[in-house]
Amino acid sequence: MFDTERFVADCAATVRGDDSQKSIREIVARAVADPAAVLQGLGEPRRGGIQSLHQSAELTILNVIWPPKMTIMPHNHTMWAVIGVYTGREDNIFWRRLEGGDGRRIEAAGAKALSEKDTAPLGRDIIHSVTNPISQLTGAIHVYGGDFFGAERSEWDPETLREQRFDVERARRLFAET
Repeated sequence: MFDTERFVADCAATVRGDDSQKSIREIVARAVADPAAVLQGLGEPRRGGIQSLHQSAELTILNVIWPPKMTIMPHNHTMWAVIGVYTGREDNIFWRRLEGGDGRRIEAAGAKALSEKDTAPLGRDIIHSVTNPISQLTGAIHVYGGDFFGAERSEWDPETLREQRFDVERARRLFAET
């Protein structure tokens, strides 16, 4: 069975190393390689939400449950991240800042679909939007190299693609309401 306390301890011990993101990816990959164990340890997802498993200045670990068909606007993290899907699917669109102008607009630059057992590293400068394209809940472990809730970050309006301050509480409501 997936042991949340052990997982957090392993990540916390590793985050202090020089190659912490790579090491964390290995820990997350081992965990999501056995989706049934993660489901047993964290519980079967029942509704959308963001569950904090650990939060400190160096490390945040979240159990993110994406409601069916939910999309979250483009956003950045200003820290590295590792995503591991243990049930369902996450479709990521990656964005880049447009040259010229005021530098506050973005354009699509690539995409990656993550399914059960997949992991992906995200660099500290990545801008992405995420969709759960299926009609069931998607569960993913998200590990961040910093304080996810305390960091100054940006999001981009989904219609105009203009940059604005990231609103954590609005994001939490979006997960809960969808």
